[in-house]
Amino acid sequence: MVTTTPQEPVYVIGAGPGGLAVAATLRARGVRAVVLEKSGAVGTSWRGHYDRLRLHTTRRLSALPGLRIPRAYGRWVARADVVRYLEAYTEKHELDVVTGVEVHRIDRAQDGTGGWVLHATGGRRLTGRAVVVATGFNHTPKLPDWPGLDTYEGDLVHAREYRNPEPYAGKDVLVVGVGNTGAEIAADLAEGGAARVRIAVRTVPHIVRRTTAGWPAQRTGVLIRRLPPALVDLLGTGMNRLAVPDLSAHGLPRPDTGLATRARAGAIPVQDVGLIDAVRTGAVEVVAAVESLEGREVVLADGTRIAPDAVIAATGYRRALEPLVGHLDVLDAHGRPRISGPRCTRQAPGLYFTGFVNPISGMLRELSRDAHRISRRIARTTPARERERKRG
Repeated sequence: MVTTTPQEPVYVIGAGPGGLAVAATLRARGVRAVVLEKSGAVGTSWRGHYDRLRLHTTRRLSALPGLRIPRAYGRWVARADVVRYLEAYTEKHELDVVTGVEVHRIDRAQDGTGGWVLHATGGRRLTGRAVVVATGFNHTPKLPDWPGLDTYEGDLVHAREYRNPEPYAGKDVLVVGVGNTGAEIAADLAEGGAARVRIAVRTVPHIVRRTTAGWPAQRTGVLIRRLPPALVDLLGTGMNRLAVPDLSAHGLPRPDTGLATRARAGAIPVQDVGLIDAVRTGAVEVVAAVESLEGREVVLADGTRIAPDAVIAATGYRRALEPLVGHLDVLDAHGRPRISGPRCTRQAPGLYFTGFVNPISGMLRELSRDAHRISRRIARTTPARERERKRG
């Protein structure tokens, strides 16, 4: 089945914040955009996050183009309110969102138009003049290839399945990974009645206060994002020593590499929403990294064997772009887009990516900036007659 329209639209894959922002800015420029979402609603990833989650970026710096986040949602917007905001955003901008459609593969059109063909659910072949891939930074849960994983007899789930501490009340829980998700889940468990909470750490993270004297860490991230990395590393070390206590005695020494150096490698700082106090009081115990799983036991890097009642793996996600665009030579060795934002690779003009980096200046802020730049670039290639027709 081939689906075409008199004026082929721009297809946006993914109805998360990035995809919705691109669609809204395209519509504002008179370009028809159709958002394809494999689930049944916008903001699916936000609907699935744990209950306690709030944005680590401020309300003012997290709004998408064309709609402020309501003041009533507070400075640090809760997960459920982010979902409500995305629903309101879709309605406000009258976005064309088609749910229940998953795109499996993208190919160049062979008709000489320079467009794209999307192979989607139900045998659909959709043709568009441009495609924006916005399937998300946190797409497919990733578990390390631990020896013994397949035969582990204990209770092990990925952090995506965690909602709240209620099922873990009175239990001994091991959280694996000390990124923002692992740190917050550990604190949530400690406050929510778990009998014992341990967090396995392989690489000591940079921990920053979410706010210092009312100044949000995100604003600092915006200010320093274009400074030389060596200078940011130096400034970050000084700020860390002033704002964050030394937790070496509790198993979390200060990191031995700089903040900007880590960020360039893809590891953003952990914003403290309870971990520091939980570690200082012993409510959360820091242990060595997980090396293997044997029976019901977890073997740590220092040789310790533990048998927790439950293991929650906050071990990250894969972008999972290979089936979609892996054949187009647009991904690097790690499966990430070689080029994202308003630029395209030479071999794939008209194919854009947004939301595949996690900057210290804030994901939603950068998604908004990307949306403006991508829509501006696409609008330049849109026939003038169609722009006039859409505006009319």
